[in-house]
Amino acid sequence: MKERVVVVTGGAQGIGYAIAKRFAEAGDFVAIADLNEEKAMQAARQLGDSARGFRLDITDSSAISAFVKELIEEKGQIDVLVNNAGLQHRDKIEDFPEEMWRQLIDVLLTGPFLMTKAVLPFMKERRNGRIINISSVHGEVATPEKSAYVSAKHGLLGFTKTAAIETATHGITVNAVLPGPVATDLLMRQIHGLMNEHRLSEEEALAAVMYPRQPMQRFIQPEEIANTVFFLASEGAGAITGEEISVSGGM
Repeated sequence: MKERVVVVTGGAQGIGYAIAKRFAEAGDFVAIADLNEEKAMQAARQLGDSARGFRLDITDSSAISAFVKELIEEKGQIDVLVNNAGLQHRDKIEDFPEEMWRQLIDVLLTGPFLMTKAVLPFMKERRNGRIINISSVHGEVATPEKSAYVSAKHGLLGFTKTAAIETATHGITVNAVLPGPVATDLLMRQIHGLMNEHRLSEEEALAAVMYPRQPMQRFIQPEEIANTVFFLASEGAGAITGEEISVSGGM
């Protein structure tokens, strides 16, 4: 298979790193775009010559334009965009800080819009491209104290469907992957927060929060998300667009 050029936002750790690793192991070049430059560089070093780390603020359209321009000049193409970067904040609506609401919406929804907008002209020119948006099971269901996250992830599904329609005749597919509970640092901080708040053991917190909704009663592995993303980026998924693929253990 010819080397593809793959962009993974938030690719320095967690699900993003697993996705970057899956593509790098397949012989693709991966641009790991992350707000944390040091971690992006470290992740790229771990993947060897198949990856390069970039500092990128996905809420800054000027920074995105410069990043895409640099990558196109160096590699000549962008074949796959994985919009993965994310963050979380929990609070009741009446206590939710406005600046945190705006930050989550900017990163989780506006960021994928700006990244997609920047790469589409190059994908359309080559009549080839794969865009995979990492949403969440929260794109379809709600959880208390996650109003911004849930709203953004719902919105990302709508954006995915719109982008899929607009690009369907240009050789481009746009899909969303909806991870369930993945044992990343982000989720574990939430679990530990519940443990401290309600004086629960980890098993009690999982039993109260996660297991009632998830038939498999286990964490999803980052590699399971990465494998789904890798398939959606393949030639074999060329007729799949505008879809929401849940990788959640039955949630």
